[in-house]
Amino acid sequence: MKTIDLRRPFLHILLIIFLSLVAYSNTFHSPFQFDDMPGIVDNPIIKDLQLFVKPSKAEVFDEYLEYNTFKSRYVSYLTFALNYKAGGLNVVGYHIVNLIIHISAALVIYFLIMLTFRTPYLRGSPIRAYNVHIAFFTAVIFACHPIQTQAVTYIWQRSASLAALLYILSLASYIKWRLSSDRTSSKGFFFYLVCIISAILAMKTKEIAFMLPLTIALYEFLFFEGSLRRRTLWLIPIILCIFIIPLTLISIDKPVGELIGDMSKNIRGNSELSRSLYLITSFRVIITYIRLIFFPVGQNLDYDYPVYQSFFDTEVLLSFVFLVSLPGLSVYLYYRYRDTVKHIRLILFGVFWFFINLLLESSVIPLNNVIFEHRLYLPSIGVFLVITVLLFMAVEKLKKRNFQIEKAVVTGLIIITFVLTGAAYARNGVWKDEKTLWENVVKNSPDKPRGHINLGNVFLSQGKSDKAMEQYLIALKLDPESSEACYNLGNVFIAQGKFDKATEQYLMTIKLDPHNYSAHYNLGNTYQSQGLTDKAIEQYQTAIRLKPDHQGAYNNLGIAYQSQGLTDKAIEQYRTAIRLNPGFSGAYYNLGTAYQTKGLISKAREHYEMAAKLLKDRK
Repeated sequence: MKTIDLRRPFLHILLIIFLSLVAYSNTFHSPFQFDDMPGIVDNPIIKDLQLFVKPSKAEVFDEYLEYNTFKSRYVSYLTFALNYKAGGLNVVGYHIVNLIIHISAALVIYFLIMLTFRTPYLRGSPIRAYNVHIAFFTAVIFACHPIQTQAVTYIWQRSASLAALLYILSLASYIKWRLSSDRTSSKGFFFYLVCIISAILAMKTKEIAFMLPLTIALYEFLFFEGSLRRRTLWLIPIILCIFIIPLTLISIDKPVGELIGDMSKNIRGNSELSRSLYLITSFRVIITYIRLIFFPVGQNLDYDYPVYQSFFDTEVLLSFVFLVSLPGLSVYLYYRYRDTVKHIRLILFGVFWFFINLLLESSVIPLNNVIFEHRLYLPSIGVFLVITVLLFMAVEKLKKRNFQIEKAVVTGLIIITFVLTGAAYARNGVWKDEKTLWENVVKNSPDKPRGHINLGNVFLSQGKSDKAMEQYLIALKLDPESSEACYNLGNVFIAQGKFDKATEQYLMTIKLDPHNYSAHYNLGNTYQSQGLTDKAIEQYQTAIRLKPDHQGAYNNLGIAYQSQGLTDKAIEQYRTAIRLNPGFSGAYYNLGTAYQTKGLISKAREHYEMAAKLLKDRK
């Protein structure tokens, strides 16, 4: 009877796929969450594939183009559009695509490491005997680690996982090209072309790909040989890809000074932190990231992370010293042992991979949140590589003293893999629905208003207005100037039929945040329900000015005009609402009533039938 060869790549591929499916088997029906709502559910851009043929037409949707997201993340937006085309807003399709991306990334990591052991400096390395083990455990731990759940289960974060997949595919293709016996042949050139195309697509998926040319250059000079001139020429086309992101972020019809300011604004987003405070805090954040990799307990969608005020704070200073020592030590070991311990290059590469790929989101560019787990998706690969390499370096060193050491290490890694798979499955259970997710956030970040506000929104959507009010009041106690809490408290009062109190909260919201178009819209609805039509019209018009694609505001403005006998104006508003959302059944019905008022019975019937059809299709 033949025994199963546990070193076979085919078996490893099956195990990576199987364990990934187990870890994420409870996610396929997890609903849209948090940024999924504006980014996917309410995003008109992904619902029209024509906008991807002529992206300039999408500029009307200003709300969804903040920070030039559509232009800079064109590829990820396109995948959402294709998802929508195939299955509408059925979450199953979105989760399947996210999981395929994740599994593909793990498999590319596996083959990338296998290729690395074929490079000139590692061919004769003693740990090459363990190349299959190192490749497998790096890839499978990446696939099953619970820290990756946010990048996979949180649908909107597809941009992080897809950019990472294209990033490592570009590097793997470059390695494959460099290992080709004839790099100028059509087969050799094919892999170089895949490298360039993957790099371009990665750059248009998420800004984290900006560091890809640096990573490829580092890999070239660590693992390959050749003349400096020739190697530099090979790298030039890849290095030129680095300009894709800055050229996307800026508007070329402005003076140079404005371009620089424009780029800075787009990169920073709405962050109120200074660059120095963000950098200081990032030293602590990276320590938290490292802790989460080794001990993934207390995971949280929305961390209540302290902002550190001084570099000389003891925690910050110690974190800085520790973080600087890691690349410093790896460089020292590389220069000391590079001629005798060839695989020390893997340690240096893994350490630098981690820090290089954290650089954009944890350095001097302030983002809206100092910490998010999905930012670890790409950098964590370097840590997993270093861990597995160190373990099998120890195996190689100790095997003469203890011939069972390899078996012990492999067994230990298998146990860790199963534990991580179970932990990922458990973490994914938190994403079961909005209630479980935000209860978990409130549990882990009780003093942060956002969790309470979102949990309140869940209760309000379930008709539990008293529980919703309780959460909003907690949020207001934590932050008395929270316009979002005021706005949602107004929604509670609307649900309770207390229009005067709702009006008071909406006016307070507008005072705190004059650009809150939803507050203007709901205030208009409140005025309309009280018969204050002129005031309602004023609020709807303000909402439209702030958000030109607000279909609901156009529809309700039409209702207000129609109530005043201004039927032609009403028809104009209904038509605009339908143009913005061809599936808006209510606008079709209202347009039908307007045509009926004008005596245009055939047109009225046509629109009534369309409204009925849309309602039937929705069911």
